Amino acid sequence: MLHVDDMHAQYVTDRNGVKKSVILPINDFYELLEDLEDLASVAERKDEPTISHEQVVEELKKNGLL
Repeated sequence: MLHVDDMHAQYVTDRNGVKKSVILPINDFYELLEDLEDLASVAERKDEPTISHEQVVEELKKNGLL
């Protein structure tokens, strides 16, 4: 996950020095978009039932994936 301190942001300010816009390196922008997509997925699935780690491992083994 990208942290604000790690970004190389530049700011567009008005005549009073108030920040109005931000310019980001394209890779930082895409990483932020990916983080937003991940958060949207988590929000969509928040009400789904959970299963234990042991059950996941068991199902993966049963399906030949582990």
